[in-house]
Amino acid sequence: MFKSLNLKMIVITSPIQIANEIKTIHALFESGLELLHIRKPDFSAEEIKTFVTAIGLEYSYKMVLHSHHQLALELGINRIHMNPVRVFNSDRVIPQKNTFSTSTHSIDEFNSLSNDYEYAFLSPVYKSISKENYSSKIDLLEAIKERTNFNTKLVALGGNEAQNIKKTLDAGFDDVALLGTIWNTNQPIKNFELCQQIVLLY
Repeated sequence: MFKSLNLKMIVITSPIQIANEIKTIHALFESGLELLHIRKPDFSAEEIKTFVTAIGLEYSYKMVLHSHHQLALELGINRIHMNPVRVFNSDRVIPQKNTFSTSTHSIDEFNSLSNDYEYAFLSPVYKSISKENYSSKIDLLEAIKERTNFNTKLVALGGNEAQNIKKTLDAGFDDVALLGTIWNTNQPIKNFELCQQIVLLY
């Protein structure tokens, strides 16, 4: 079981372009961000390449690629986030040496994952900050009591902020991922550092 072992701070990029985004990402890394998920669903391969290069390839080991995975080798990224039904098909071109993560929306879906994933998001745990009127129909803090998969790290996503992170970890999640509390605010670094303090003390 992963509980209390090597907790990492995870931030997911805004799906759309944000003012001063690269500057904010650099500040997040300087504040101790360990994993940045590059999620830009409407970006072309060239736009992803430009975005990652603007962040700086020296940070590639801290980046996780959500799309245009064929760029991973060129960009020096060895962490790949994929749809669970697509990962290990016979025609994929992603090297086995990469580390994989995925997204789930129910504890049953999480429990059914293969052992190929280091971690998986389960969302939305709370009402989403970044998506209007997006919340789970069931209490995921209660639902994870039915967890049977302890080979994959369970990461809470959706509505995470400083006020609820300890509650989330106490409920049984192994880690938390931040999105809205970073990008839908005018104090992204302050919010990150508040969340980080709680995780580091856990």
